[in-house]
Amino acid sequence: MMEVFCNLEVDVNGQEIFLVDKKIILSFSGRLRKLFGKSMSKSRNDKVIFHDFPGGAQGFELMARFCYNNGRIEVTPSNIILLNSVAHFMGMAKDVSGTQNLIEQTEKSLEGIPDWTWSEILVALKQYQDFPLVENSSAILQKCLDSLVPRLAMSSDVSPSTSSPDSSGFRLSCDTRSTESMKNSFSRATWWFEDFVVLHLNLIENLIKAMIAQKFSHVILSRFLFYYQKSRFSGATSDEKRMIVESVAEMLFSLHWSSVSCKNLFGILRVALSLNVNKCCRNRLESMIGSQLDQATLDNLLVPSPPGVAYLYDVNLVLRFLRSFLRGGGCWVSSARLKKVGSLMDLYIAEVAPDSCLKPSKFVALAVALPESARDSHDGIYRAMDMYLEVHAGLSEEERMKICCALNYEKLSSEACKHLAQNSKFPSRTAVQALISQHSKLKSLIQDTSYVKPISDSPFSYSEKGTKLKKVEDGDQVVLYARKLDLSSENEKLRAHLQGMQWRVMELEKVCRKMQTQMAKIMKSRLSSSSNARSLPRLCS
Repeated sequence: MMEVFCNLEVDVNGQEIFLVDKKIILSFSGRLRKLFGKSMSKSRNDKVIFHDFPGGAQGFELMARFCYNNGRIEVTPSNIILLNSVAHFMGMAKDVSGTQNLIEQTEKSLEGIPDWTWSEILVALKQYQDFPLVENSSAILQKCLDSLVPRLAMSSDVSPSTSSPDSSGFRLSCDTRSTESMKNSFSRATWWFEDFVVLHLNLIENLIKAMIAQKFSHVILSRFLFYYQKSRFSGATSDEKRMIVESVAEMLFSLHWSSVSCKNLFGILRVALSLNVNKCCRNRLESMIGSQLDQATLDNLLVPSPPGVAYLYDVNLVLRFLRSFLRGGGCWVSSARLKKVGSLMDLYIAEVAPDSCLKPSKFVALAVALPESARDSHDGIYRAMDMYLEVHAGLSEEERMKICCALNYEKLSSEACKHLAQNSKFPSRTAVQALISQHSKLKSLIQDTSYVKPISDSPFSYSEKGTKLKKVEDGDQVVLYARKLDLSSENEKLRAHLQGMQWRVMELEKVCRKMQTQMAKIMKSRLSSSSNARSLPRLCS
């Protein structure tokens, strides 16, 4: 029987002290042989202190069992990663006894990873993340992932095209059997979420890369990352939360942005802003949100301003969203998407207009951020301007004119033009511009109604359909009527249409004359207050 001496004291990471036989341990550990050299005296007591021993006391105990059992130990999926890390750390590639060394045993066992169960691979991954990186560790990780990811792809048989990033599930049919089938499909696609929540960020990053390489659904991957972020926040410190958000944002950035839920992006952005994440993380989140701004809602955009900024809402953030939307979309942004963002911005501008701290330059920047094609009507912009000028009554004439320059008078409705012409909060020049626009529309309408092509210069002209038209233009009145000659039943609708248009034109003329009279009075009172007569100022275009 071999005589055992406890002549070596080993302090393992400050957790526990082991008393072992120096000769036995040194016969298997190249690291300790190098440390002690030829000093193998049994009577001499030595002490070794390890600060970063893989697995701590548990790892050293496993190694000691291997050494005391003459190089034999059962290698299982639950200890293989730890044994391999200890073997590399202690330099156990060669031994005095000539038996198979620990590194060879563990690497031979790793060849059986494809036959491991799902649970056994997860246990190995959990051990991998708990130990310091040592030689060959990346190869072990890759073997685990190469076995894990294909199993996920086979069990999660869901195509990205069948799901939407913002839906809580897939589009379900009214048929009960179809509904249950879809729910089961979604369950198959996400059953592994809970298993991976326990993994550290570095492992999740490697896992996501491997799943992307395997053409895994980006919709499912983005869902998992949001799930992971929320789950890992429980009990985490502020620094840990910041690291999680920054890593999750980086992984989301590597996916197809259209597969990432806009709603969830706004959620993680709010968290990111409260944690003061780095600028790169913020830029990535803003770019992803901006690329699908047409999917956002007004509530999403109402982000409070950062500390130290007087504005009620973070207007600069929204302006950056708009720049990302236009820059990311380029010339291929569809008209429908652009107009959807235009409608959203009308709502947002109306919401921030009553903010007394909002500077005129920021208000104008919001109003002109989108191209003209984004809006068919400027009535929304006009209403927001009306609110803004009411709250900011102390603005100078020049400042008010700069604000009004964002208004396209040609895209104002007749009601808005009429209201603007009588609105004392707006500069007088804008009232003139509104009247000119209204007159131009009226003239176009009259031209559109006089669609019958005359055949002579006579005051009375006849159309090809036999309808006699009388057209009188004296600057104050336009009369349009149709006299029935020999109209058939098919022409009865045309006659009714012409009579309806005649009434509308007459009503518009009354409104126009009233507005002209009111405008003349306004201009007369303003000109009389001036000491020197001068021509009308140049209109703002």
